[in-house]
Amino acid sequence: MSWQGKTTLDGPKPARKVDDNDRADALALVLVWAANEGARLGEVIFPRTGAFFGRGSVDDDDDDRVGFVRQRPKKNAPAADVEEPFLSRKQLAFEVDDDGIAVEAVGKRPLVVGDAEMRTLTAREGDVFEVQGLYAFYCARRPQVLPEGGAELAPKVFGHADAHGIVGEGAAAWALRGQVSFFGKRNAHVLVTGASGTGKELVAQAIHRLSARAKKEIVARNAATFPSGLIDAELFGNLANYPNAGMPERPGLIGQADGSTLFLDEIGELPTELQAHLLRVLDGGEYQRLGDSKRRVADIRLIAATNRNADELKEDLGARLGLRLHLAGLDERREDVTLLARHLLLRTAAKDAHLGETFFEGWDGSKGEPRLSADLARALTLHAWSTNVRELEGLLLKSASSSRGDRLELTDDVRRLIKLPAPSREPGELTADEIRQALARHAGVKDKAWRDLRLPSRHALHRLMKKLNIPD
Repeated sequence: MSWQGKTTLDGPKPARKVDDNDRADALALVLVWAANEGARLGEVIFPRTGAFFGRGSVDDDDDDRVGFVRQRPKKNAPAADVEEPFLSRKQLAFEVDDDGIAVEAVGKRPLVVGDAEMRTLTAREGDVFEVQGLYAFYCARRPQVLPEGGAELAPKVFGHADAHGIVGEGAAAWALRGQVSFFGKRNAHVLVTGASGTGKELVAQAIHRLSARAKKEIVARNAATFPSGLIDAELFGNLANYPNAGMPERPGLIGQADGSTLFLDEIGELPTELQAHLLRVLDGGEYQRLGDSKRRVADIRLIAATNRNADELKEDLGARLGLRLHLAGLDERREDVTLLARHLLLRTAAKDAHLGETFFEGWDGSKGEPRLSADLARALTLHAWSTNVRELEGLLLKSASSSRGDRLELTDDVRRLIKLPAPSREPGELTADEIRQALARHAGVKDKAWRDLRLPSRHALHRLMKKLNIPD
């Protein structure tokens, strides 16, 4: 494939000091698979026109070289020198403009996309390519320096889960940590939105543990599981034998959560009239048990979650959920998919010795590096996700059950489940009217509009809207 332009996009050099002027987004290559260096997953290369990537230090010779960096809020730390023995000292050469990264394999190893080998390609946002048998990269647009926020939640080990179970080194993961940190210090009620499997309860638990209420256990319940006709009793409690004979006295979830946090998942499943019953307790903590004339007061903080549009909640209830947090799905966090895969495999292997002994390098019962084929890593990174982490866990288990060697493969059983996204449209193909119509179809929700338009990312939609003077 041909080179794309000569414009230089100056990404941060790994060794230089960064400052607040370096916040602009840039195209980057995120490592999503490595044959022998799994600890590097999540590291980033910011290519520059005329620069090379390869084995050795970025300071080894007079050529302009780029290396891996580990991004944390307001800080880009140079990663260890690349010492992969099968990588040429000059393996990749780059030319960069705002639309793509032209990559040439100037070393021994060719580039791989799908089943095809090549010496040159142009990587655009959302693309994945492999340096044959050594590394796989995902092309992402991300801040050259991550904004401030959430640094105190940084995981002890790069690329692994933090203390609250949040996994990811991409911009979306760090934005989430920043919001969780901020919300944890507040006392206002919270609404968490996101598709199935995005980690809504995990985030609720993290917010609670960071709050002044952390000394008491969070009370968590899925509102969709409330027995029909007994929802008020579940929430507010009841006196003995009320509303039905034989029912024991119960404090209700509100009473249990006094002094703590109440997490109600799938709050959108509550009938609208029953959502209204929560308003008084959210305003001042006042409530009554069923069958009891006594007014009670509970000091609770509600964290509600839904996979529906927030506008579907009763307006008065939504107004009381003053803090809003939307969780991105894996379609928007592709650079973190293999990090999440490792986390899930570690968690499963800790309970399944055979899995750890079969598919992990250096497994000691709790630690090790899972062996995934490059094909599987690339397929998972590109998969069109629907139930996110739950779906990822299922695909990994399917691979484990059908792989015959000592690494997880893209077996036929897994391949049948992989859904590749529809080919992206070039931004230049879209008109302002098409964009306005897509936004109107989805009530202005850009997370849905960019997918409808088959753009490579939400950022591509933002750039187009700005270019075409479409109000945000």
